[in-house]
Amino acid sequence: MSNLFDLSGKIALVTGASRGIGEGIAKLLAEHGAHVIISSRKIEGCQQVADEIKKAGGSAEAIACHIGDMEQVESIFKQIEETHGKLDILVNNAAANPYFGHVLDTDLSAFQKTVDVNIRGYFFMSTYGAKLMKKGDGGAIVNVASVNGVIPGPFQGIYSITKAAVISMTKTFAKECAPLNIRVNALLPGATDTKFASTIVNNPAILKKAMEHVPMNRVANPDEMAGSVLYLVSDAASYTTGTCLNVDGGYLLG
Repeated sequence: MSNLFDLSGKIALVTGASRGIGEGIAKLLAEHGAHVIISSRKIEGCQQVADEIKKAGGSAEAIACHIGDMEQVESIFKQIEETHGKLDILVNNAAANPYFGHVLDTDLSAFQKTVDVNIRGYFFMSTYGAKLMKKGDGGAIVNVASVNGVIPGPFQGIYSITKAAVISMTKTFAKECAPLNIRVNALLPGATDTKFASTIVNNPAILKKAMEHVPMNRVANPDEMAGSVLYLVSDAASYTTGTCLNVDGGYLLG
């Protein structure tokens, strides 16, 4: 029986991959044979993850890209096409959450930064990625959204709004790109122990309150998100598109 999770020969781009959920995803895809392009704003963190993958016997390279900067977005796909001639997998994981507080106090700077990265960034990463996939045999895109896109997180208003947009974006791209043999799905993580979520995870009072709504009564390890992404980009999910996969310890069960 063929290995449905074999990614040998696949070129994968993972954004926000210098740490946390993105790092876990990148390393697992590499373990299953993909050549993984590690991307984030700062090249140093990307290179460290790429070196760790290569030391473990995998294939990886590092390319810095701030997805809130359109010139950098365009540049990374040009570089991928020139170097590899194709892209099979795109994981949009990089995100911004610069504001934690009452929605009425959101200033323009925090609003713009969050929208530029979480909506515009994901949209044009997906657009450029899908156009490159279209030139080949198709591919798979996974957008890392959030349970906050379904139930807004307390004092995370603009972030939650953008993640709701990512869910809608996923479905739109899935419907329009299906005839191109490009599948588009979303991962909806719950509370995860990352630097990104440190405002919640490192505050005992907030964490205790949050866990009251999580049946599994714990936060996730970043690596626990990677298996779901492996499924979504693999042949095991060959008939799966437009799906929003909750990996949240039961949070969205209500």
